[in-house]
Amino acid sequence: MATDYTFGIEEEFFVVDARTLNSARSLPPQFLTRCRDLLGDRVSLELLQSQIETQTQPHGDAREALAELRVLRAGVAGVAEDFGTTLIAAGTHPFADWQAQRHTERARYRMVMNDLQMLGYRNLLCGLHVHVGVPDPGRRVELMTRAMPFLPLFLALSTSSPFWRGRSTGLLSYRPAAYDELPRTGLPPVFRHEADYGAFVAQLVGAGIIPDASYVWWSIRPSLAHPTLELRIADACTRPEDAVAVAMLFRALVHRLDRDPGYGVAVDAVVRAVTEENRWRVQRAGLDARIVDVQRGGAVTVRTALRRLVKELAPDARATGRASDLDGVKAILDFGTSADRQLEIFGTARDGDRTRQDALYRVASWLARETVETTAAPRAAARPELRLVAP
Repeated sequence: MATDYTFGIEEEFFVVDARTLNSARSLPPQFLTRCRDLLGDRVSLELLQSQIETQTQPHGDAREALAELRVLRAGVAGVAEDFGTTLIAAGTHPFADWQAQRHTERARYRMVMNDLQMLGYRNLLCGLHVHVGVPDPGRRVELMTRAMPFLPLFLALSTSSPFWRGRSTGLLSYRPAAYDELPRTGLPPVFRHEADYGAFVAQLVGAGIIPDASYVWWSIRPSLAHPTLELRIADACTRPEDAVAVAMLFRALVHRLDRDPGYGVAVDAVVRAVTEENRWRVQRAGLDARIVDVQRGGAVTVRTALRRLVKELAPDARATGRASDLDGVKAILDFGTSADRQLEIFGTARDGDRTRQDALYRVASWLARETVETTAAPRAAARPELRLVAP
């Protein structure tokens, strides 16, 4: 991974039966082999056999990244079709049951499952990870801490997990709640410098708790494999355009924090605690949440905070690419997220006297169609109203 604010995108997917749309319990070894014959090492297995991940090459151009995301999705979806399966990109599957899952038989995953026990099988979750190269990798911990108050906004742009095991959770993003069961997740501690973070990792490694820093799974972290800062808070985005929008906003933010030491607020225990509350508000109501304005005080809507952030970071988008790179954020604000659409489909079906099972199947059908779409699809004429549906 190069530096100077190039970026890479990792997408996690559910592999589902093409007929029932339930998660595949296991994948044959030939599945990954076929994917890698087609796409190289840009495809990898996940902890559970019903999931797979793709990774783009480093990019400097948003349009090139979007084109590669489409190629990767189309390639894996084509292989999946040959095995009677397809892909779904969402933070949670609408009705899959974690109790039916099997973990991937690899040394790393056997170690993780031995440590996590039942929690590993409950990790039936998919996320979007964005890497941004930092010119001075030694500053990544400082940038991680200063970026913390902005993290709930990235979750708001990506909410795609309103259902869990066939139930409406009442949240736009249930994935963070489930992921918080695992150790070393959620918001990172308040580290000021690289040395503090290094001392933390050294303590855990030295005690034999973890083998290395790749077992630290916070919402944002310095990557062990690359000289990048890695955003991990986002749900998997159903549409690739939304994934790129999240990536472009994160790249612009990293550029501003790196180039302007005075940007943002000083992060201490109070700011971290407020950010944790803001994250919960976003999990609950997504783009329509009201959160604490840590910079100005008082309350602010997520939509207002995001529009303000886009305006503030426009010069950074131009410096690293194009000002239009942030247009994808505006589109999400106008038309909503995957979670908004899932709840609309579910609510419409239930209002039409469809069973809950049929309504959930309609949600999964929409997710599968949108995930494997390889050409830009026009968005709906208007943003659907948010409907929090009773379980």
